[in-house]
Amino acid sequence: MVDDLFGVPRLVRLYDLLEVGRGDLEHYAAMVGEFGLRRVLDVGCGTGELACLLAARGVEVVGVDPAAASLEVARGKEFAERVRWIHGDATSLPELDVELAVMTGNVAQVFLTDEDWAATVRGVHDALVAGGRFVFETRDPARRIWEEWAEWSREKTGQVVAADDGGTVEVWSELTDVDLPFVSFRANYVFSSDGAVLTSDSTLRFRERDEVEQSLVAAGFAVDDVREAPDRPGKEFVFVARKL
Repeated sequence: MVDDLFGVPRLVRLYDLLEVGRGDLEHYAAMVGEFGLRRVLDVGCGTGELACLLAARGVEVVGVDPAAASLEVARGKEFAERVRWIHGDATSLPELDVELAVMTGNVAQVFLTDEDWAATVRGVHDALVAGGRFVFETRDPARRIWEEWAEWSREKTGQVVAADDGGTVEVWSELTDVDLPFVSFRANYVFSSDGAVLTSDSTLRFRERDEVEQSLVAAGFAVDDVREAPDRPGKEFVFVARKL
């Protein structure tokens, strides 16, 4: 299932406006240089911000995402013609032999079952060359970020952005359920041009660090490092794994 935010064209066109200032992407781009790699797979590439950023710097990039509407936006961006776009997920990739696979934006948390997560990790493993790296982030459950989301819900904290129809869109999120390790929330969108009210429901799974490490080892990875996200210190784990 694809959340409406990524699958409904009217909402997808808002995504980059709402996520402006993605400093985390520069950190991933820096790791491409750190490891001296040139062939990258972006799993859950969404609207293609990182893929196009890397392509502009001469990196050979494959972007895969299950949301066709998000890929449509991605294909319209500068340098998109240099990216190989695949509609699908990590479990059904063609033979790629990439040197690095990344998952940004806490994509790792959308896999709610152990089976789906294990299949995704195996798919990434198969796409990598021997010694290739898998780098991704996931929120630290101990940080209890959902408590901040609950506060935003009570205060109806949001923002207003310009829409492509000439009007504006008021956007806010509300926490709808906490049943650990699962946390659910709803994003609300009110369009000024026609009064339309759209929503997008999401559920994330918060895995402990040891749980993630064990899943990587089971799929044939060695965990070389677990870093902090430089732009969100103390809030997330950034896993750096290597295909054995």
